[in-house]
Amino acid sequence: MGLKRISSASGTLPTTTARGGGRAATTARRRYQDVQKCSNLKLTILCGVITVLVFRGTIGISYFSPLPENGILKEEADRIVAEIRSGDYDNDYESRITSNGSYTFGPKIINWDISRKKWLQKNPRFLNQANGRPRILLLTGSQSGPCNNPIGDHYLLKAIKNKVDYCRMHDIEIVYNMANLEDELSGHWTKLTLIRKIMLSHPEVEWIWWMDSDTFFTDMFFKLPISKYEGYNMVVHGYHNLLFDEHSWTALSTGSFLLRNCQWSLDLLDSWAPMGAKGRGREEAGKILTQNLKGRPEFEADDQSALIYLLISRKDELVDKVFLENSYYLHGFWVGLVDRYEEFMEKYKSGSGDERWPFVTHFVGCKSCGGYGDYKLKRCVKSMERAFNFADNQVLKLYGFSHRGLLSPNIKMIRNETSRLLGVRDHVEMET
Repeated sequence: MGLKRISSASGTLPTTTARGGGRAATTARRRYQDVQKCSNLKLTILCGVITVLVFRGTIGISYFSPLPENGILKEEADRIVAEIRSGDYDNDYESRITSNGSYTFGPKIINWDISRKKWLQKNPRFLNQANGRPRILLLTGSQSGPCNNPIGDHYLLKAIKNKVDYCRMHDIEIVYNMANLEDELSGHWTKLTLIRKIMLSHPEVEWIWWMDSDTFFTDMFFKLPISKYEGYNMVVHGYHNLLFDEHSWTALSTGSFLLRNCQWSLDLLDSWAPMGAKGRGREEAGKILTQNLKGRPEFEADDQSALIYLLISRKDELVDKVFLENSYYLHGFWVGLVDRYEEFMEKYKSGSGDERWPFVTHFVGCKSCGGYGDYKLKRCVKSMERAFNFADNQVLKLYGFSHRGLLSPNIKMIRNETSRLLGVRDHVEMET
């Protein structure tokens, strides 16, 4: 029996409608799809608008503003820094230059020792001792504006971090100043104003310890032999023969010295400051210092030369109260020290403060902040990095860490003492 043939008399397949009806259905279907697409597009646009509004309200309209080009940002930053460095401000301070042309701090302080003693008696909560030792305050500082060389700001930060570490370990207070309190005593001379202000504002402090910003503690466990200075009012690194026999302008260093909080020190500051008055007075004083101090070049008066001149010219009334310290490095000239740190670590232990392990390393002649220096910047920066890491290793060692090298900021673990969490403080006390 053969297959039954499907009739195609109508000319159409049995699963489709007639040709005219198919066109109408297709048109209707396309029209429906177009309407759906239009609705979806409108909904997408609406959602996008809402999203933008939400982001504007959350992030801020400035986020959608075009960012300035890098050149514009740099120009703006340079303008701000230039304004800071220019020191363009209203100067309303009262001049300290007297009618005869000399400088004065103001009304002279008298009977300070008696006034201070009475104040301490009336304020017993302010102790002038810390852990059985006379109370010491370390005073340091730097200029108020940014360095001309950005690397200088980095090493100023490292230098103050180093000082904070030492003071924390030895119960010493610290004050860091960035303000020029006296316009006429500028530059290195500003330390005299700061010391005087701290003395009068903190009668509970027995010793004011000045340190320049370019000094680093490099023996973190050396403790000042403060009892050694009983009966003295000033401690400064220096040499008797260079000072009184040779009259050398490098006989001592004012980069690191101590002054007792007393009337004698206030009188010394009163005699010391007039040579630092900015302008003609400082220039004339510089000529006198060059004439009287061996090896001093011709330039305006500096605070170190002025102190040397005072001690020589008024030896009889001053020298008995000045301790010239050279048994340890209250000031250590960096050249000849920084390249020997590995030798010190191999042969000696920290705590001596002398030539075996220098207490203070002072970067005299380096100008990492900018300006003309006696040594190349690259050498100074490299040496400062070594000094900081050499000292920092002594602190990190207490916690089981160390720098990977004296020129590396990276840290490595040298031991794990998590089971002795309270041993760190005991170790600090033992070392010091």
